Amino acid sequence: MSEGHGEPNMLRKESVVNANVPTDSPVTDPGQVRGGNTDGNAGKFEGQRVKSGALKKAARYRSRSLSASSADSYSSTSYTGSSSDEDEGVQPHEKAIAAGQPNPPYCVRNVEQHAFGRREIEIAEQEMPGIMALRARAKDDKPLKEAKIVGCTHINAQTAVLIETLAALGATVRWAACNIYSTQNEVAAALAHAGFAIFAWRGESEEAFWWCIDQCCTPASSWQPNMILDDGGDATHLMLKKHPTAFKQIKGIVEESVTGVHRLYQLSKAGKLCVPAMNVNDSVTKTKFDNLYSCRESIIDALKRSTDIMFGGKQAVVCGYGEVGKGCCQALKALGSVVYVTEIDPICALQAAMDGFRVVKLTEVIRQVDIVITATGNKGVVTREHMERMKNGCIVCNMGHSNTEIDVHALRTPDLLWERVRSQSYSPKVDHIIWPNDKRIVLLAEGRLANLCCSSLPSFVVSVTAATQALALIELYNAPQHRYKADVYLLPKKMDEYVASLHLPTFDAHLTELTDEQAKYLGLNKVGPFKPNYYRY
Repeated sequence: MSEGHGEPNMLRKESVVNANVPTDSPVTDPGQVRGGNTDGNAGKFEGQRVKSGALKKAARYRSRSLSASSADSYSSTSYTGSSSDEDEGVQPHEKAIAAGQPNPPYCVRNVEQHAFGRREIEIAEQEMPGIMALRARAKDDKPLKEAKIVGCTHINAQTAVLIETLAALGATVRWAACNIYSTQNEVAAALAHAGFAIFAWRGESEEAFWWCIDQCCTPASSWQPNMILDDGGDATHLMLKKHPTAFKQIKGIVEESVTGVHRLYQLSKAGKLCVPAMNVNDSVTKTKFDNLYSCRESIIDALKRSTDIMFGGKQAVVCGYGEVGKGCCQALKALGSVVYVTEIDPICALQAAMDGFRVVKLTEVIRQVDIVITATGNKGVVTREHMERMKNGCIVCNMGHSNTEIDVHALRTPDLLWERVRSQSYSPKVDHIIWPNDKRIVLLAEGRLANLCCSSLPSFVVSVTAATQALALIELYNAPQHRYKADVYLLPKKMDEYVASLHLPTFDAHLTELTDEQAKYLGLNKVGPFKPNYYRY
């Protein structure tokens, strides 16, 4: 196995007690680690927000009957907790530190769940033809040989297929989660059992979140990362801040989210981006497929699983009419909902209007809508003032990457009661926020990504994104030294078209081929690319 892999067969199951409740605030800047902490040992990051007393006590939530304790046992190789998301106990990384091993080969909730996770991965493989075809075609060439990739994305069955594809192409990986609720524990266990350095579990505390990423980014004698695959920019941000020397050795960064791409452009503008980066989010095969088609299906799945709502006749407002917002609006409209849209961009607003949606300010409809969905990537989109005016039973959720769109922090006040309703792995965490007059709103996933917090992504669409990510890594890793400067680039059009072609056989789709005369007339190569870079699909 590659460096950093453990020996999972020596593991024994451990149960946990007194779990930390994750905070709702945006992830803080890791900045500096007290005491230097250059050897990868866990430490407290500067600037962490102290949890409120209301969050420290499980009694703040109603209807929570949980196991309080059980005997713990420690193995010498890894640290695992209970198989249940609802078992309240110490975070797995705290067990590692307590046992005197702050740098374990992996850290997951319960590695004994690996068989269930492996089945999830096998199911995903059947619905991910593109990435599996890429694996089969490139495994002999090993285009990622000696690549050491830091991954920070959602860890689910679809990501596992990507991780195992990268390994098959020659890479060594260390992986952490970009969202504290989106990890499928069973899948993380399967990856750990297979020998991958995985540091993630569902329900990480904020401290654990940064500890896991740091385990992947910290250089060591057997681990010198040279590539980053990021979703949100957290791994890039931490490595730049904490390991600037090692960051300069990175050959390339691949970023797949609006938030992370925005961070990259900020770094580039400030002259702090010293390595080339690939903006996968704005590649055609990401934004036009994952953002649109995936969200069009997964928003309905997430809302159904968490609230059992019927959409016919309901009034919904979608904040933001980018590709994610377009997908959400299409799905809601198709099921008979009355849909409103809020927008700051006149072009997107005009698109929404011509698609049949009424464009409004949130304040104009907030009293009457049944569902509020954010999809902007901004902060403070839905405020406490908005929530004060919502009708009883209004459902509030976020489909944008950032967890700052809904001001959840403003709801952590003594006058409001939080009632946990659902927290199973198949649905987002559901909380009732109850006002003194007994009015309540329904908050999904504490304002984080609703669809990813219940593992409702369509695997086929994720296959498109995964193949795009893999090709971007291959391109940056194998590019001649001066092809890419320290800047942010889009994926070459030819690669976008190649990703699409990998998925067409599933539909028994047959492309028309240009004749020599036609190709000459259009000024194109017969094998593409077929559209200029400025073309908008």
